[in-house]
Amino acid sequence: MSTILHLRCSPRGSGGFSSRMAEEVVARLLRRHQGAELVFRDLSANPPPLVDPGFSAAILGPPGETPPALMSSEELIRELEAADVVVIATPMHNYGVPAVLKAWVDQIVRIHRTFASTPLGKVGKLRDRPVWLVIASGGWFTGQSPTGAPAQPDFLTGYMRAVLGTIGIHDLHILALEGVTRGADIAEAAFARARRELDCVLSPM
Repeated sequence: MSTILHLRCSPRGSGGFSSRMAEEVVARLLRRHQGAELVFRDLSANPPPLVDPGFSAAILGPPGETPPALMSSEELIRELEAADVVVIATPMHNYGVPAVLKAWVDQIVRIHRTFASTPLGKVGKLRDRPVWLVIASGGWFTGQSPTGAPAQPDFLTGYMRAVLGTIGIHDLHILALEGVTRGADIAEAAFARARRELDCVLSPM
């Protein structure tokens, strides 16, 4: 049986633009994988703990041990390890990831546990699996806006590609919802584009 891990990062909850599009992705995955287990975690409603002195000291301890300071990290890593597909719904905040998603990353990207440091660089220790990253932005970051304004900076997609790659996950699919706060027509057009891109990989069944 397949397991789908669905992470929501929007402070708007289920009404967030990224949340709504991610629900469509999850629905298609569930149709393709009959009987799949869905594991849902709302990072905005229940943020992961921030890195603190105890965590910083514990990650430098001997490999193989899980002290109390790493219990939350271990729970999130095991959840990720068990997933065959991951769907992450997130807004873009100030050109980058929201704080709750950064907190999750800091808990799962852990030396000795999810990656190894070698003379040739960091090597991921997790198996690869598809990850769907659904991003909602009030501006345009993949290209010019409809008025010709230049694309805004994007520190989100490159960052997520790098951190997931660090732990061994490279099969990343990105759906961008741009200009979603600029009116209903623009938002609907953004959803239509995202659905077309989704069709290319996960056709409706």
